[in-house]
Amino acid sequence: MHTKLAIVTPVHNRRAETLQFLRSIFRSDLNGIDVRIFIVDDGSTDGTADAVRENFPDVNIIAGSGDLWFTEGTNRGITAALSDDPDFVLTCNNDSIFDQNAIARLVDCCQRHERSVVGALLLDWSSPHRVFQVAPKWDLWRGGNRHWFHQTVWTVPDRPWYVEMIVGNCVLFPATAIREAGLMDSKRFPQYGDAEYTPRLRKLGWKLLVEPRARVFCKPNDPPSGFRYLPLTEKFRCLFSDPFGPYSFRRRFSATMAVAPNKAEGLLAVAIFGIRVILGISQESSWAAGQPEQPLSEIYASSVAQEDR
Repeated sequence: MHTKLAIVTPVHNRRAETLQFLRSIFRSDLNGIDVRIFIVDDGSTDGTADAVRENFPDVNIIAGSGDLWFTEGTNRGITAALSDDPDFVLTCNNDSIFDQNAIARLVDCCQRHERSVVGALLLDWSSPHRVFQVAPKWDLWRGGNRHWFHQTVWTVPDRPWYVEMIVGNCVLFPATAIREAGLMDSKRFPQYGDAEYTPRLRKLGWKLLVEPRARVFCKPNDPPSGFRYLPLTEKFRCLFSDPFGPYSFRRRFSATMAVAPNKAEGLLAVAIFGIRVILGISQESSWAAGQPEQPLSEIYASSVAQEDR
């Protein structure tokens, strides 16, 4: 019996990346997996939708109005995908390039671990050994989740391990998990719905895993400019007027409260984050990239998953 997999990605004006993403899917080993792909084209003006139709006529294209952003674009794709009654839904960014076995390994991991949601090992496509945005960990005194800057394919656990949240570049969900939890919160998190969604699933009893053998190559986010060196008016805009930026107080507050162990720690972490931004030693500053890190294989040594079946 074949596994039914729906792959969902929102797109806005990244024609070349989207075609590259689709080519990598069709080069993958999908033995025993029936795949349907749902592209949410959110008002692209660079011919993305036409190029997809020409090169991949079996891909489902859902038109957006141009104001969906990541979260609602993903929600629209998930809604369409669920109507086809898949076993799993894989949500991903359209700059993802799949290792040949990545999709099969994500599905296999999810099937071997009860009530699990599985993230890929995300690698920097310009430095393919470098890991990024994988397994952020709550650290109150750093003002919320700590992200890693010096991890490689050689410093992560060699088997799936439990994490506190999964960054949404490439995540495999059982369809039952989505039906249980509902969709992402696009009102509070128009651009970073994954920051709240996988922690919500974890609170509902779903296990969050990273499968290190499922390698996906992605374009890293551009580093933000140094906050301390911005003009005062630009600092105010970044903190209070830009809902999507790395220094957005609204985004930080909502995301921190969503992943915090409790409200008291969440509020304290938000305050600490604000102080760190002012001092130029926040997680989003260049300071963070210069800090030493233990290998994730040591940090998560006690979190390696045992086989459920």
